[in-house]
Amino acid sequence: MNKTSASFIAVILVFLSPLALATQADDTTITIDAETPGATPFIEQLTLTASDTSVIKRIQFTVAPKPGSVTRPLSGTYSYDYMVARGYLVPPSQQIFLPVYGLYAGFANTVTLKYFFNDGSSKEDSTTVTTAAFTDPCGYEDATVLQTRTDSTDLSYDYIMIKGSCGSTFSPAIIDTDNALRWVGSAGVSSASGTFHDNAAYQASGTQLYRIDLDGTVTLLRDYADADVTLIHHNIDRGKTGLLLEVDTSLQVESTVLEIDDAGNILKTFSMADIIRAAMVAGGDDPDQFVYDTPIDWFHNNSCTYDRATDTLLVSSRENFVIGIDYESSTIKWILGDPTKKWYEFPSLQAFALALAPDSLPPIGAHALSITYDQHLLLMDNGLESSLQMPPGEDRGYSAPRKYRLDVENKLATEVWNYERDQMINSPICSSIYEDAPLNYLIDYSDIPGPLAPEQFAELLGLDAAGEKIFHYQYPTFHCDTAFNAIPLHLESTSFPTVEPRALNISTRGLIGIDENSLIGGFIVAGTDSQTVVLRALGPSLSSAGISDPVADPVLTVFDSSGTAIGSNDDWQSDPGAAQIIADGLAPTDPAEAATIQTLAPGAYTFVVTGKEETPAIGLVEAYDLSPLAASKLANLSTRGLVVTGDDVLIGGFIVGDVESNTLVIRAIGPSLASSGISAPLGDPLLTVYDANGDAIGGNDNWQDDISAPEIEQNGFAPTDDAESATILHLPAGAYTAIITNADFANYTFGVGLFELFDF
Repeated sequence: MNKTSASFIAVILVFLSPLALATQADDTTITIDAETPGATPFIEQLTLTASDTSVIKRIQFTVAPKPGSVTRPLSGTYSYDYMVARGYLVPPSQQIFLPVYGLYAGFANTVTLKYFFNDGSSKEDSTTVTTAAFTDPCGYEDATVLQTRTDSTDLSYDYIMIKGSCGSTFSPAIIDTDNALRWVGSAGVSSASGTFHDNAAYQASGTQLYRIDLDGTVTLLRDYADADVTLIHHNIDRGKTGLLLEVDTSLQVESTVLEIDDAGNILKTFSMADIIRAAMVAGGDDPDQFVYDTPIDWFHNNSCTYDRATDTLLVSSRENFVIGIDYESSTIKWILGDPTKKWYEFPSLQAFALALAPDSLPPIGAHALSITYDQHLLLMDNGLESSLQMPPGEDRGYSAPRKYRLDVENKLATEVWNYERDQMINSPICSSIYEDAPLNYLIDYSDIPGPLAPEQFAELLGLDAAGEKIFHYQYPTFHCDTAFNAIPLHLESTSFPTVEPRALNISTRGLIGIDENSLIGGFIVAGTDSQTVVLRALGPSLSSAGISDPVADPVLTVFDSSGTAIGSNDDWQSDPGAAQIIADGLAPTDPAEAATIQTLAPGAYTFVVTGKEETPAIGLVEAYDLSPLAASKLANLSTRGLVVTGDDVLIGGFIVGDVESNTLVIRAIGPSLASSGISAPLGDPLLTVYDANGDAIGGNDNWQDDISAPEIEQNGFAPTDDAESATILHLPAGAYTAIITNADFANYTFGVGLFELFDF
């Protein structure tokens, strides 16, 4: 099944509007008084005057696309606290300085402002922002259009950060998928080493690392010369807790990786020279025959990534292989590469080699490592032989993105996808590929020789989940200067402050009855701070989503870990926190529905939803995290309910936070519930996970058949019954739905099932 029904998605992902209480919006006057050019023509500062700034909760700006553009509007939302912290608003002043970024240069931009107030009301205003022209030294907007952006809206991303060094005073650049330039770095540096993180560009120059905020503010985070770094080179990638820098030191060229935090502090150092020397000595080989000190570029590290499911640092060595390093012990787990290269001549290294399955090619000179939705390794296979290590191995003569399934336990790598373009494209150095949403790719060919020497080109190409090419642009370049690497971005709904990756809101739809047929949700507040949550139980309003038998009058009760009831609600308007529920836009539309706001200390909690009728009926239970910036989070989320057929299945919904990605373990439990006293557990649960478009992106029937089964077991998430389901998914920000049904369609019987979500 490729799509879930519209009613499932509509019910799980519904966000109910607040009641029409617009008093603060009516009473507050906000005017747009002036606009001031920012650090670049893509940024403008609006000056606002509000009659009362204390009632403002947040302000959102939206930049309308140019006529004919398929790109989704660019939007940013500033919270009140963020504006105060940044100095945009200094209480009790009535003035607000609001940065607007992502504007088109040399254009009259239509900008809409939406003001949100503490009582849940809102109102809009708009203005025209005319910007100065920008002289583009890289020629991004003068690209040769090999395929114009189609009018399809199926592509998951609309913005692209291009990492290059073609401009003498700016790096990086952001374009949209219509190939319009929308932002450039303002640090006055030119370097291909950078990334996008925490709603900002992190940009290297020599031994220095800068943070460039989208409003144009530049902060020098650190000069790493004091840590024996002589150059930050190639890529900046996401690590376990921070960012991964590839650096040169006084002793080693392109073989040292630093993990740093957001402030630039060094958290961990990985010396590939030390790691590989130790393995070779332990295996009886002489490391001096393979590992060399400066100035010899024996390793040539060009990218890294972190696999959260296996706690592994993956490092690309263009000269040799892709290598997996245990994050905690800094020891080698596996090596994937061309066995005709020099490294394979050493038994100590060969012992870590993954064999290639039939019809699978090894990566040669790989760049841009990443882990995909389905926990596979994605990379750009450049196809170029080694330059220093001899023998140099195969020289394939063409370049292609490739995806591998790694079975480390059985030491086997299987190529599961590629995009070879008839083996006609040769981009021997640099280049990248990244997956944004399942099977949505951005491919960057950085250094393609033209038909007339010394012509060189870079190309950017976008593929949607159906494998359709959505755009294809070509740019003149000198080697990798124009587009060393390119990553997809989401600027259509950016929030300040950034909400880190986490499961924010959860919901489950299922049958609600009495006794063991109640719908029961559980979660843990993990961390050190208390967490404010809104819990809801919906019934009557589900009829608008096509549910024919919604529960008429749900009742919600919250219990702590000792089983003590600490809160309850029947009709939401009677809850002591009803005003706050309205202000946060979470008021149910029917007065018979239940909702309560609770501030909970760290610990385990259960919320039970029952109906007042003897016959079970469909209801929806939800938990909303209102403290996304607290030093705690909702973890180990679960819901237990009755699973039948048709509409009467168990449906879990969850939202992953505003940026980056999150690794989650998702389980569907049935038979083992018998040990908890459930008389009719679901016999054979089947789990399917869908994205917000209704596309199936993962799932499982019997957990031991899942590709992530070893990681599930190693991390203590293995179900106790072989018929139960479990899978690991690496998910970017967005809304998702998990549906639990009975896998035994021939002998379908109802039973009680448990949906579980673990933040991992």
